[in-house]
Amino acid sequence: MTPKLLPELSNLATEQRNNKSMEMDQMSTSEILKMINDEDQQVALAVKKVLPEIGAVVDLIHEAFLKGGRLFYVGAGSSGRLAVLDASECTPTFMTSQDMVQAIMAGGEQAFLEAAENAEDDDNQAGLELEQRNLGKHDVVVGITASGRTPYPIGALKYANKVGCASVSLTCNSNSVISQYADFKIEVLAGQEVLTGSTRMKAGTAHKMVLNMISTATMVKMGKVYENLMVDVHASNEKLRERAKQIVMEITGVNYEEAEKALEISDQKVKPAIVMLLANVSSEQADTAIKKSGGHARSAIEYAKKRR
Repeated sequence: MTPKLLPELSNLATEQRNNKSMEMDQMSTSEILKMINDEDQQVALAVKKVLPEIGAVVDLIHEAFLKGGRLFYVGAGSSGRLAVLDASECTPTFMTSQDMVQAIMAGGEQAFLEAAENAEDDDNQAGLELEQRNLGKHDVVVGITASGRTPYPIGALKYANKVGCASVSLTCNSNSVISQYADFKIEVLAGQEVLTGSTRMKAGTAHKMVLNMISTATMVKMGKVYENLMVDVHASNEKLRERAKQIVMEITGVNYEEAEKALEISDQKVKPAIVMLLANVSSEQADTAIKKSGGHARSAIEYAKKRR
């Protein structure tokens, strides 16, 4: 366990009282909602200020993926739940493997539904979790903590440094403890919470925005998006199969029946279906073109056209 040498919570920006909400318990419903909304608008502006740092992390993760590396989000409490949310959406949205983007949460899966706040104080457990997942030098670990002082994600970055893989801190306080252990730091200064210390609010919103940016931008760079469409969507249920057809129709201009047939041939995979249709090639030729183009649909279409 980590000795209690971390900064006092009262010194952190995320724990300071917000002057605008001092009389919140006397406000009307509309006044409370307007104040929360006004404060939430400040989050996007705070994220905007760290776009260069987020961009550097996206490029880092992209390079890691190209080398066969994986992305690990590590957090506790609200931060851990947001990590699980973003990681779990990568497979259905981008058809990533289950291990490409992973979330590790203090207290395990049960803590997602039931608070296990004491689990965040163990800075050794995160390292053990990463060790069990065979963390390697090509992987990237992102430690997430609003305060920047939570032992669990700090322990994850310590272990990442020991292994020699890239480490990233995501927090809402400047010069945070966790950033001292990070190769790359993202510190979103969203300010005081409307409800003092309730970092599920502005800090949580900031974390969700940044994690969405990281995963989405990285997957775009991996070729999993054509224009602004999810061409690697995992068509695993009726809704997603219909979405896949709509995407094929939108990109290629074919009718519903033609899109359905192309997807049947491509085993419900959108990317080879659109390469087949736009380049007028077979399923096998489409698969080859996609592999030769590093998974990028636009390049695969041009490659297939030149070799048909």
